[in-house]
Amino acid sequence: MAENKQVVSMLVDNNSGVLARVSSLFARKGFNIDSLTVSATDNEAISRITITTQGDTQTLSQILSQTGKLIEVQSVVALDGESSIQRELLLVKIAADEAMRSVIREVADIYKASVVDLSVDSMVVELTGKPSKIDGFLAVIEQYEILEMCRTGVTALARGNTILGGNMAEDIL
Repeated sequence: MAENKQVVSMLVDNNSGVLARVSSLFARKGFNIDSLTVSATDNEAISRITITTQGDTQTLSQILSQTGKLIEVQSVVALDGESSIQRELLLVKIAADEAMRSVIREVADIYKASVVDLSVDSMVVELTGKPSKIDGFLAVIEQYEILEMCRTGVTALARGNTILGGNMAEDIL
């Protein structure tokens, strides 16, 4: 079976140790976490965890089932790219003397990225977008000297009126 990128979104109780329990479950079951984001929600008692992993349909089903059994997990769902909004943030510091700045700025403009810092010998570019957009931008700028980079990982919400943990989400375990 082919392995695909899977995005798992869950609402959890905002208690200490919840993230450790979720990530330890992934480790115990042999599921690798490619990216992980944890964020506040509109309810301070609840946090959202978004995990990107690789696996086939059976693996995804097992991840959803096992994660849904944790006491602190209120709801868990797999989000596909078509029925959800998925975004990442990239900060990348690129070596750029005065001669290279305009070339890098042109590439940044094409991707609708922003230059957020400029020094004598480098610039920091910020880009927010779909993971595929981030990948594309990185592929183009890899020809320049990347000094540092930080990528947040995916954060996602279901499109339309589907609400994770709400009355309208019918595909939640």
